[in-house]
Amino acid sequence: MFYVFSYTPSASDTLASPHEIGLDLTAGVIHQVDILFQLGCNHQEFVQIFDGNFQVWPSNRGEKIRGDATVVSFREFYELTLGHNRLVAIIWSTKATPWYEIIIQIGVLPREVIQPLSFKELIKAAQEL
Repeated sequence: MFYVFSYTPSASDTLASPHEIGLDLTAGVIHQVDILFQLGCNHQEFVQIFDGNFQVWPSNRGEKIRGDATVVSFREFYELTLGHNRLVAIIWSTKATPWYEIIIQIGVLPREVIQPLSFKELIKAAQEL
């Protein structure tokens, strides 16, 4: 499954009062994350993604993802369980107008697809050869 969330910051979306977007996903493993910054963002529109109070991306706490005419894209293995499958994107800007839409795309697959065998099952299968 592939999810897309988008938001265009406004004057009210500051560091002190950022916009929050609930990223409602299915249970499974996040395997791909893309964050698209359009031409004109000028590294002045920012994104952080949280799981509860834990900052997931970027991995170094307190930092933010930003860009200009850039797709920040990375592979991941972040598991979400049933009932615990909502992340929150925090978005803000330090720009004056104009603001540009930020697009967050997240790929989620069942764990069985990403990792069909556990390590123990893999060792056992190799020993039986």
